Formats: sequence, structure tokens, C-alpha cells
Amino acid sequence: MTSPRKLGSSDLEVFPLALGGNVFGWTADEAQSFAVLDAYAAAGGNFVDTADSYSAWIEGNEGGESETLIGKWLKARGNRSDVVVATKVSQHPAYPGLSAANIKAAADASLRRLDTDYIDLYYTHFDKPEVPVEEIIGALDELVRAGKVRHIAASNISAERLRASLDFSEREGLARYVALEPHYNLVSRDTYEGELQHLAERAGLAAVPYFALASGFLTGKYRPGATVDSARAGGAAKHLRTERGQKVLAALDEVARAHDAEVATVALAWLAAQPTVVAPIASARTVEQLPALVAVADLRLTDEELRKLTEASA
Repeated sequence: MTSPRKLGSSDLEVFPLALGGNVFGWTADEAQSFAVLDAYAAAGGNFVDTADSYSAWIEGNEGGESETLIGKWLKARGNRSDVVVATKVSQHPAYPGLSAANIKAAADASLRRLDTDYIDLYYTHFDKPEVPVEEIIGALDELVRAGKVRHIAASNISAERLRASLDFSEREGLARYVALEPHYNLVSRDTYEGELQHLAERAGLAAVPYFALASGFLTGKYRPGATVDSARAGGAAKHLRTERGQKVLAALDEVARAHDAEVATVALAWLAAQPTVVAPIASARTVEQLPALVAVADLRLTDEELRKLTEASA
């Protein structure tokens, strides 16, 4: 049985792979979404990541489709207390930004769609530097005090703004960020490593990286001459044209062979072994895609294998 990981300074304990909800209501319909969620839960998974804006980018969608499907699933399965639900605010077309009024209104809208009375982990999706951190933290603290949110977190934020937010929370005794959701993977390391990672480590924040598989590139299915049926194929295939991308694939193939593991599992295992990282996020459109993701819970790479992957991705 996989041991859950503690999420920063919070009382939340999570499976070491967060299931990304970005595909629910986009490339996965209700039946597919329910099947993936069922399979994830059956594998021991308990950490589902979504956002109020998923998937507003699709014609005919309004945003919130992912939350609605997750809410329907939670109600149908009667397992709300067993699942750590993370969602985000700032990008929904009807609730843009991080003003105090918008944060509170957007949270209420998310609660309605999720058909629940609390959100376990509430992220600021994209920081808005024009809004003072005092206003943002103040609004988030109100949500925590009202019992609508258990813990707060940040995504897509600079080290400077994150530090200011943490300092204000501590100075005023208000709710404090417990987690950070950075863009981070084997072919995108400078998006987190450095000042932001060091700050997270000093502050005891848990990192929950998104784009953990680089839009599918790190699954290994993108190869020269291969055609992949995916809405994200263009973004993933660009890494094939870089020397680093080719080196990373070669190193992943070598380590995967040694463990008789999927390339995706190895890429996630490297990420899960990095300082501060508690649970990478990865999404599955079909049940068949899920085993390689949840297998990260049981794969331990050697120091030499971790070094080999780190060097290949430098």
C-alpha cells in the first residue's frame, strides 16, 4: 500500500500523483471522466486537481466544465471526504482576476459546480501583480475562516510576490500558502528551479508541478516520424526538435528498460524525487493511460539514475 505524502504544513495527506482534471469536459466526456476517476481512486489515488476555467478555451464551453463533472462524480460515488479536491481562481471568463470580491464570488461558484461545501486546496491560478498581496491573502483568509476553503496555495507566481504573501500572512496571523503549483518537468526546469524552489523549500511549501509530462512529450510516444492523436500534439512534439529533448528521451528509455517501466513513469519518478515536490500532476483521457501515471507511487530510482536524467536535461 502506497504511503500518502503530507502536503506541506497542512493536515492534508495525498497520493504521490495528482490527477489533472483539465481533460474532463474537454477531451474526455462524462463517461470517460468517471471511468478515469474511478480507476484512479481504485489505485489508491485521492488528489484531484482542477480549475474554475477548465475548459473555457473550447468553443461552446463557459468554464467550470471540469469542476461540474468532478462534482457529479463525487456525489455519485459518495466519497467526498476521501478525496482532496484542489481548484483555482483568476482565469474563469466570468470571474477574472484576484480582487477580493472576485475571489469570494468565484469560490462560491466553484463550490456550486463541485456540489460541495468546502474546497480542500484553493489556488490563485495566475498571480495578478496589480492586486496587492494584502487584498488577495485577506480574501483567502476570509474563505478559510468561513469554512469554505481548508488550505490555500499559489500557482504561476514570482518568488518576490510569493515571499511578500508569506510575510504578510505570518505578520498578520492570516491563512498562509501551504503549496505551490509550478510549471516543472525534465524539459522545463528553469521555470521552477532556482529562487522559487529555494523559497518553497525554506518556507516548507509543497510543490505540485503541472505540465509534469510536458504535454505528453515525456510519455515517450512522440518520436521522429510518429503521428500522435492528441489535442496537445503540437506543443509536445516541439521538444523533439531540441538537443535536450532528444537527450532526455534517450536517458528515459535507458532507465525505463532497467525497471521494465513506462517512460512516463520514469519521468514522473524523477520529478517526484526533486526537493519540495510532493505530487506531480498528470492527466489521463482514457483508463488505459492511467497505469503508467499511478505507477510512480511504487517506482524508486537510484541516485545514479536520477543523476543521469538530471544531466541529460541540463
